[in-house]
Amino acid sequence: MTHTTLNYASIENPKSRHLPPPPGFSIASVTKSYEALKERRAWDFAVGPAKQLPMQAFMLYMSGGGVQIFSIGIVFMLLFSPFKNIAGINAAFAQFAPGTAPSPSRAQTFTTLPLQKLAYIACNIATLALGLWKCRSMGLLPTGSGDWLAFEPRGVAPEMSLL
Repeated sequence: MTHTTLNYASIENPKSRHLPPPPGFSIASVTKSYEALKERRAWDFAVGPAKQLPMQAFMLYMSGGGVQIFSIGIVFMLLFSPFKNIAGINAAFAQFAPGTAPSPSRAQTFTTLPLQKLAYIACNIATLALGLWKCRSMGLLPTGSGDWLAFEPRGVAPEMSLL
């Protein structure tokens, strides 16, 4: 029984690098499909926060309506994460920028993937709204008239005489 081994050095042969492309292969079509794939992935990333909303709403429901450490932690997460996501929007979308290699410098402006970035901002605002709704339902937001009594002007007391 004889053993044969593969010689991987033949793969790196400089002569094999100059082979013609296979029939039907076009660099332009590959580049175009790659860019379309990157745009589709950017849309998936942009609506990602909206896909998490049902689970976060369920977590808020399960945490209860009282002011406890667990519910405060969840509300803090819902209020803090949209600001963090929006602050790092350009770095998050750098991997989807048009071009051959991901580069943070290509996605430093809002003009790169503007619709995806707007959708991402809108989904993060929806997450923020969910957190604010939970704060309101827990009584942490001053929404009632009794919460603003300290700022209400007091009228002049009427003078009364008992004589």
